Amino acid sequence: MKPSRFSQAFRLLMGAAAAALMLSSCSSLSYYSQAAQGQLELLTDSRPIDDWLADPSTKPTLRHRLEAARQIRRYAIQELKLPDNGSYTNFTNIKRPYVLWNVVATPELSLKPMQWCFPVAGCVNYRGYYSKQDAQAYAKQLRKQGHDVEVGGVSAYSTLGWFSDPLVSTFINYPDAELARLIFHELAHQVVYVPGDSKFNESFASAVEQAGVEGWLERFGNPAMSDAFERYSARKKDFMALLVRYRGELEKNYASDRSTDEKRATKTRLFIALKDDYQVLKANWGGYAGYDRFFAEPLSNAHLASIATYNDFVPAFRALLRKERNWPSFYKAVNRIAQLDKADRHRVLQKLAAPAPTAPLVVQRTMGEANVMVK
Repeated sequence: MKPSRFSQAFRLLMGAAAAALMLSSCSSLSYYSQAAQGQLELLTDSRPIDDWLADPSTKPTLRHRLEAARQIRRYAIQELKLPDNGSYTNFTNIKRPYVLWNVVATPELSLKPMQWCFPVAGCVNYRGYYSKQDAQAYAKQLRKQGHDVEVGGVSAYSTLGWFSDPLVSTFINYPDAELARLIFHELAHQVVYVPGDSKFNESFASAVEQAGVEGWLERFGNPAMSDAFERYSARKKDFMALLVRYRGELEKNYASDRSTDEKRATKTRLFIALKDDYQVLKANWGGYAGYDRFFAEPLSNAHLASIATYNDFVPAFRALLRKERNWPSFYKAVNRIAQLDKADRHRVLQKLAAPAPTAPLVVQRTMGEANVMVK
C-alpha cells in the first residue's frame, strides 16, 4: 500500500527530530520536541486550496485571498522558475497571530548575536518557538545571564523543501503585492540555501523577492496596487535607514574607550532617541503603525543585531541577475557561488556589488550605495 502524504511527512519529521535529539544535550529535548510538534500541527491541520474553495462555508474574503495566492504561486513557477512542488498548495488556519516566535540575544554591550546550530539549517542567529510562552521563558533565562534579548513574532518561514509549506492564516490577508513578496522570498530558500550563512541566504531570497514583485506588478498590478506597495516599500526603507543609523551609533559606542558605565549610559540615551525619532517618522507616514510591534518590548541590542542580514548582499544578487539575464542562469550562478567557502563567497558578492571604476559622479554613486543598503 502506497504511504499517504501525511504518513510520509510524519516519518520524515519524526526522523529529523530523532536525529536532532541524538545530536543534542538532554537540556535540548524539550526544545526539539516542541519544534517537531509545531511543524507536525501545521502539516496535519492544512487542507488543499481546492478543498477550501469547494467548501460553501469558506468566507468570501478567504476565498479571494486563496485565489490570489494560487495565482501568485503560478507566476512564481512559470516566470521566476521557482520550485513547483507541494508548497503553498494547502492552507492552514491557526489560532494565533504568528506561526512562531524567534528569540534573538546579544551580550549587553555588543551587537553580535548569539548563534544556535541545528542539523539541517546550520547555525542561525535565532531560536524559534511555536509557543510565545515558551519563547518568553527561554528569553527570561537569557536575560538572567545578562544578555539583551528580543522575542519577535514570525508570520512565515521555509522548511527548505523538506515539507510542503502551507499558506497560513498569519499572512494570507496581506495585500496582494506583499503576499507575492513573501511567497517569492520563501520559495527562493528552496532554490539555494547555505547552512550557517544567513547573510547570503536572506540577501539572495530578498533579491528574488524584489525582482519578482517588480515583474509581478507589471503583469498583474494596477495603479492603486502599485501605489500601495510603493508606500509600503518607502516606509520599510525609511524604517530600515533609521535602525541602521542607530545601529552604527551603538557600534561606535561599544568600540570606544569609554568606561562600561559610560557605554551603558550612552546605550540608554540612544535607545530613547531611537524611540523619539520613530515617532517623528510615524507622523510623517500619517500615523501608520505597522512597525509599532518592533517596540513591543524594551529596546535592546538584540532588536538591531540582525538588521543588515536581509540586505547586505542584495545589490550583489541584483547585479548578478542583470548579468545573467534570466532566472535559470541566475540560479546556476548563485549555486556556483554557494559552493565556495564562506570567505570567498562573500568576497565574490562584495565584488559584484562594487560600483564600476569608470562610473561618473563618484559622490552621487556613493550616496546611491547608501540608499541601496537600507532598502
